[in-house]
Amino acid sequence: MNQLKSREPDSATLPGKLSDPLRVELIAFRRDVHMHPELGNQEFRTTAVLKARLEAAGLAPKVLPAGTGLICDIGTPDPRRPMLAIRADLDALPIPDVKTVAYRSTVANRAHACGHDVHTTTVLGAGLVLAELDRQGLLPNAVRLIFQPAEEVLPGGAADAVAAGVLDGVGRIIAVHCDPRVDAGKIGLRAGPITSACDRLEVTLDGPGGHTARPHLTTDLVTAAARVATDVPAVLARRVDARSGLSVTWGRIESGHAPNVIPQHAELSGTVRCLDLPTWREAPDLVHAAIDEIATLHRAKSTVNYVRGVPPVVNDPGVTELLHDAMAARRGTHAIEDTEQSLGGEDFSWYLEHVPGAMARLGVRTPGDTRVRDLHAGDFDVDEHCIEAGVELFTAAALLDATPTL
Repeated sequence: MNQLKSREPDSATLPGKLSDPLRVELIAFRRDVHMHPELGNQEFRTTAVLKARLEAAGLAPKVLPAGTGLICDIGTPDPRRPMLAIRADLDALPIPDVKTVAYRSTVANRAHACGHDVHTTTVLGAGLVLAELDRQGLLPNAVRLIFQPAEEVLPGGAADAVAAGVLDGVGRIIAVHCDPRVDAGKIGLRAGPITSACDRLEVTLDGPGGHTARPHLTTDLVTAAARVATDVPAVLARRVDARSGLSVTWGRIESGHAPNVIPQHAELSGTVRCLDLPTWREAPDLVHAAIDEIATLHRAKSTVNYVRGVPPVVNDPGVTELLHDAMAARRGTHAIEDTEQSLGGEDFSWYLEHVPGAMARLGVRTPGDTRVRDLHAGDFDVDEHCIEAGVELFTAAALLDATPTL
């Protein structure tokens, strides 16, 4: 598996499995969060319920400066031994929940359609288990829980969290992301890039306008917009290495009001995605030049607003091996699958600009279910057995993190 070691720790000697009462509590917690989704930087209720539960466990969570999100240390930090951080994201999406389950969203046009409620619940559960192990003297090194706001808001709440100091004293960081293509009880792992860079692109085109009977006397702006939409991706495909996966995809084109009037203004917006860091760093200049070139060819004035999003998540091989060994310790190597790099973006990448880390794909599909439940869809849901798998992955990683490699 991705050049990872295949050793399988002895699960019989590893403490911290999830108890039945806590399993029931965590499912109820996830459903409560699912029913009360909050958008990025608005996660006040979610932050409050997390803070209350952690404080009830005798911990001392600290809310982040903006008022949403929090961190919580478990154990006594040793300055000579950096902590392992475990990260969750809190925010939901601005789409309607179309499911008919009892825990359906109670907020119009808001839904946890990306699984952040599951991410939050697994990190909370891991924190509660690790706190009990710490009381028993079984936690080998301090752990920091990071509950981060605004993952869905470019350039991502992770950047603000890092600026607020959440990585101070942290040596490595881990996380999971729900994957509806993997069965609950399993994880997908990949060393190296596992997600892609994602930026937002907004383009405006302007011209003098005119009558559709005389396009030769003005700027045919609709044609110019159409050519930008089709030719810019084609031009870029010949200016970068195809292995970089640079992709410009438009989500909106708007221009004009009447069939016999050439408009004066057009707008296009979409995303720029790529697979590797060097191309991501060059992408703004490459995209801007291609747009200007095509627009000028059609006598349109172009204005480009290139909004930096997130770089790729590049899993550190050593931390990926830690996740591999943690899952093997809990459920065996049969519960680990290879996974591919996706073109989705994830702001977990900002943490990896500062410390090594890795993200696993957490299986959420009911085994044998042939339905396709994609992320960011209003009917997205999970098999809640995934919560136990996520908690056990995180707790095992925290216990094995301090185990020397023999």
